[in-house]
Amino acid sequence: MKKIEHIGIAVKDLEAANRTYKAILGAEHYKTEEVDGEGVNTSFFKIGDNKIELLAATRDDSPIAKFLEKRGEGIHHMAFLVDDIEKEIIRLKSEGFRLLNENPKQGADNKIVAFMHPKDGNGVLVELCQEK
Repeated sequence: MKKIEHIGIAVKDLEAANRTYKAILGAEHYKTEEVDGEGVNTSFFKIGDNKIELLAATRDDSPIAKFLEKRGEGIHHMAFLVDDIEKEIIRLKSEGFRLLNENPKQGADNKIVAFMHPKDGNGVLVELCQEK
C-alpha cells in the first residue's frame, strides 16, 4: 500500500454536498464522473495530496443507495493506492481477509478497484485502487 488515495463519503444530493464541501475546503471539486456499473455519480475534491470522493446513487439498487438507506450520509470507504492490485488481493486473502471483488473492476478517476469486506476492516470498507 502506497498511501491513502481518498476517503469516500456517501451523500443523498451531490450538488448540495458539492456546495457544502466547497465551503468547508475553500475549493471547487475538480471532477465529476458517473460509474454506471456501480450506479453512482462521483465528485472529487483535492486538497494538497489528499482527495475526497462524494458518492450519490443513480439507482435505488446501487450499493450507495443501500448504504444511505441503512446508515445515512457519511463516510463510506477508505481507499488505498497500490502498485499491483492483483498482488494486493492475493496478499490480503493470504492474511485471511475477505474480498468483495475477486477480480479488479472499473472505478472512478481512471482507477481499477477492489473492495475488502468491512467486517474484516473493523467496520471500514477498504478500497484498493490502482491507476489504469
